[in-house]
Amino acid sequence: MKLLRVKANGFKNAKDGIEIDFIAKSKKTSEDKEYELIKLDEELYVFNTISFVGKNASGKTTLVELLDIAYSILSNFRLDNKTYKFDGVHLELDFYFEGYIYRYITDINNSNGLGNTAVFVNQKIFKKKYYKSKINSIYLDEGFELLDINSELPDDVSILFFVLRKIKVRALYFDSYSKGIDTYNLTFKACKEFNIDIDTLSIIINIFDDNILNINRIDDHNYKISSLNDDFVMSEKEMLYYLSTGTTRGMLLYLYVVASLKYGFDLMVDEIEMHFHKTLVENMVSLYKDKSVNKLGSTLIFTTHYSEILDVFNRQDNIYITREREKVEIFNMYESFNIRNELLKSKQFYNDTFKTSVNYDKLMKLKKELKR
Repeated sequence: MKLLRVKANGFKNAKDGIEIDFIAKSKKTSEDKEYELIKLDEELYVFNTISFVGKNASGKTTLVELLDIAYSILSNFRLDNKTYKFDGVHLELDFYFEGYIYRYITDINNSNGLGNTAVFVNQKIFKKKYYKSKINSIYLDEGFELLDINSELPDDVSILFFVLRKIKVRALYFDSYSKGIDTYNLTFKACKEFNIDIDTLSIIINIFDDNILNINRIDDHNYKISSLNDDFVMSEKEMLYYLSTGTTRGMLLYLYVVASLKYGFDLMVDEIEMHFHKTLVENMVSLYKDKSVNKLGSTLIFTTHYSEILDVFNRQDNIYITREREKVEIFNMYESFNIRNELLKSKQFYNDTFKTSVNYDKLMKLKKELKR
């Protein structure tokens, strides 16, 4: 199963009809097919990396949260325990599965019960056989047939259950919020859940702090640290002060990267550059572009303010520019802007080609105020 497109009305502050498309649109060179694209079927390619870039408060997080909703429905057939509301959302998902294109349509409302749980209303699933000769009309209504699904489910469970059947991880969302002392517990929980050995975790930790050889969990709140100089025991609270913020965030995120590549599910990361050196971010992106590592076709989806990282992208159609003018809007770099491919993408951002730069006059206004 691979997600192809998400369309939504009524989600948070996003403009109605917001659309995120994973299918490659521009010319596909042999180099692109090797390093930038994932082949699903004849002539059907999706991206191994997708980026949302824009200035602060431009809607990047809104878009990855929308994708989180889509993946949660595809993975668990339910929506619960989300920190954001989804009442009154109309959602349309297109995905590829076993030679067919499926379209799932639903309205989402908040449950009247306890907790932030969604109920699904007016659900429909359509299906059509994929043919390479019709790649350019893949989203057209022509050829889709409505599936007759009569079995009853609770209204908080999606009828996608009858298509995908098995609950499984199809994506993880790593948000920009600090997990604090919970990070260490989550890290070792992830090691167990995804069957990642302690040696791999030690390699990850050593990337961020070359003084630390490994960390072992003693119990829920205490850990043994082996460093170049000594071995000692620390509580999770002490660890939070001993380790850098980048090391704490990085050990969990890179563990998710390893799991994503190992099992072939997608990974969404909000503000990928937060607390990390440029080289670490570039390395993360490069892992998904390397087919000898990314053997199962995982996709890395991330938001960033850091336009230089986009220079490692050969393509433009996997980059979305975000803006908020009363409502969040997105613009595909390839479809919406006439940018020559050989030009550095970062330079275009610094030249404000995409209208995403910080307002200089407002910065000067603050400086003037501080001089008073």
